[in-house]
Amino acid sequence: MTDTRDPAGSPGATRRRVLAGGAGLLAAGSAGCLGGAAGSGRDGRTGSGTDGGANGPVAVASFFSFYDFGRKIAAGTPVTVRNLVPTGLHGHGWEPNATITRQIVDADAFIHVGEDFQPWADRAIQTLKDDDVDTQLINVREGVELVPLAESLDRDEEGVGEGRGRDPHFWLDPRRAKIAVDNIAEGLVALAPDHEDALRDNAETYKSAVLDRIDADYQTIFEAAERDVVQLAAHNAFQYIADRYGVQMRPLVVNLAASGDVKPSDITDAKRVIDENDIRYIGAGVFETRRPAKQLIAETDVEAYYPVTPYAGVREDWVENDWGYEEIAYNINMPTFDVVLGNTPPEEAGYDGWDAEWRNFE
Repeated sequence: MTDTRDPAGSPGATRRRVLAGGAGLLAAGSAGCLGGAAGSGRDGRTGSGTDGGANGPVAVASFFSFYDFGRKIAAGTPVTVRNLVPTGLHGHGWEPNATITRQIVDADAFIHVGEDFQPWADRAIQTLKDDDVDTQLINVREGVELVPLAESLDRDEEGVGEGRGRDPHFWLDPRRAKIAVDNIAEGLVALAPDHEDALRDNAETYKSAVLDRIDADYQTIFEAAERDVVQLAAHNAFQYIADRYGVQMRPLVVNLAASGDVKPSDITDAKRVIDENDIRYIGAGVFETRRPAKQLIAETDVEAYYPVTPYAGVREDWVENDWGYEEIAYNINMPTFDVVLGNTPPEEAGYDGWDAEWRNFE
């Protein structure tokens, strides 16, 4: 499963089947552990999630990826996990209203990404402490080794992350994401100790059946590439993939915020990278402006842009298809990296119709 190349060594021959089928492999291999409540009643909007039981404990999550991990861990137990980030919004730059703090106060647990990443979450945590509210805090970043921020990062962003100069987007690396799964499992066990075995079994299954497989399939893509440079018309969120798989990620937006501005010097540098590496396809952030990507198409030999996302939010159609971290990896990021690295022609990437749906998407 982890090596998708044909006998001749070409990665393109079977990538379509692997990427299209990735979302179904977990269900086929471990339905008994991760079925049940996972996905039921979920629409991705504020306050929605999986309902483990009408009278069970409720955990709310500040970020989509960790909501998704949480709901998979809680499947088949009375624990309800809810996503606080509304559909269509990026979980980093979003600023909610006071109703979100009320949901956190009312919840039994708050799953968050650690301090200095989402200011609103930090404020909510301070409110809990000031008012002596007993909502349990589950820090998904506990024990995760963060990498230094890219040298190109705007120096104004140095304070983001655990300590100065550290990149908080660790969940892009499937191996580091496993630590977050363990942290969430520990928190949910404390919330529902009578269901410890089920929660821990679900967490172990998710790590082995999903995250290990994603890791191996990413490795296959990057090992097959003749070029090690990826140009992204997106913000600086993909350095953990660069660090794990030995590729150069060139973000056009060189700060951590998805709403960051693109400077003329950033466009000039991107043009140089595109020209020097004969790049024909680039990635563009799903929840970010596409203007810079369109500018690069107009002013360089780039033919098209395709989607990338740091799993920070969901679109309506992803919600309708019940896509989580796993499905987004296989249906969005992996086929895009396969294409932009030159492994696979766009028309052969992803699921049937992927190229038509995502080429220069709006």
